Amino acid sequence: MNDHYYSVKPQSASDRRVFETTLRDVRLRLMSDAGVFSRDGVDYGSRALIEHMEFPADAKVLDIGCGYGPIGLVAARLAPQGHVKLIDINERAVELARLNAEANGISNVSFAQSDLYEAVREDSFDIILSNPPIRAGKAVVHRVFSEAFERLNPGGELWIVIQNKQGAPSARAKLEEIFGEEEVAEVAKDKGFRIYKAKKTKSA
Repeated sequence: MNDHYYSVKPQSASDRRVFETTLRDVRLRLMSDAGVFSRDGVDYGSRALIEHMEFPADAKVLDIGCGYGPIGLVAARLAPQGHVKLIDINERAVELARLNAEANGISNVSFAQSDLYEAVREDSFDIILSNPPIRAGKAVVHRVFSEAFERLNPGGELWIVIQNKQGAPSARAKLEEIFGEEEVAEVAKDKGFRIYKAKKTKSA
């Protein structure tokens, strides 16, 4: 009962499955497993974020809470001259993301198992993407936001997706507190999901 998609080592028996999907005109063959987020297919929130996220082709990108990799792998296709780092606390998810990159011939990526930003403390990024782990609690989600600010380069952006009923208004308020009210934009509304973009224009 304590086995969540944000567990470090999922205890549920492995039950891998493979499916094909098209995300942002990118055809992917993805492997998922028990004990990871949205194992039966890419969730609607992630799809919404993927459809709306925008960044330069040479961007240095971080996908935090990557799961088996759909957001980060599409980001790597959108930034062919850039690089995407995919991190997750769940070791099974990170291994799946690595396998999915290999299966789809995506090479401008790297991976790490990481409790929030622990594995990238010395790194900085132009773009941070996240479908945050709502079930892990508001405190964890707000750390995703606040520590993203610390990891972003000047002018860098945090893109997140969050459901209205799961705290989108409070998430926006927290982002405005961290980044500044004028630097947070609602990029899209999609079936109860909100896509927010927060730009780093001030120093910590």
